[in-house]
Amino acid sequence: MEQMMVVAKGQELKYHGGTIHYVKSIDLSANNLVGGIPEEITSLVALGTLNFSMNDLSGCIPDNIGNLRWLETLDVSDNNLSGLIPQSFSSLTSLAHLNLSYNNLVGKIPSGYQLQTLDDPSIYEGNPLLCGLPLPTKCPGDDTSNVSPPSGGGLDDDDNENDLDMAWFYISMGPGFVVGFWVVFGTLLIKKSWRHVYFQFLENMIESIALKIALGVARLGRRRA
Repeated sequence: MEQMMVVAKGQELKYHGGTIHYVKSIDLSANNLVGGIPEEITSLVALGTLNFSMNDLSGCIPDNIGNLRWLETLDVSDNNLSGLIPQSFSSLTSLAHLNLSYNNLVGKIPSGYQLQTLDDPSIYEGNPLLCGLPLPTKCPGDDTSNVSPPSGGGLDDDDNENDLDMAWFYISMGPGFVVGFWVVFGTLLIKKSWRHVYFQFLENMIESIALKIALGVARLGRRRA
């Protein structure tokens, strides 16, 4: 009936009996450790929990920490870690609990994959030089809404000019249609001779089309015969 208490995913879990062999955990929290996190620890690819919190660790988080693809819990809070958060964090697709608070980390918080779901700002609090989501602090270059357009105009000016031209085009279509209609049909109503020529032209055209249809039908009938 052997049993063991493990802090994982932000809570204390009890393992006993036949389940203990599933625990792949390193918990060295609150041990007054100094120095950096050893690179070699990222070779423990089956590791599920890594807890270095409440020590006096310094230096950077190993760049290849993304090798720990089965890592579910990572807690390095309350240390003196510095530098950027490695981009390889986006490879930790099993990560469910993360705590990087109260260190000296700087720069933009990585994004992508599992990190998108870890949107609690408390994960990163106590690092005043971090920026980017989920923190309210924006990184330099993120906010471009206040950038003024060039003095000579830009794409927006061209778009506005094109919209205005199209508006005038559609507005002018209505009067143009009315004027064109009455120029043609108004003349036919007034000029009797023109009206006669116009209807004679229509009659000849209809007869020509009817003749072509009749000839086509006759040829088709001869081919079938």
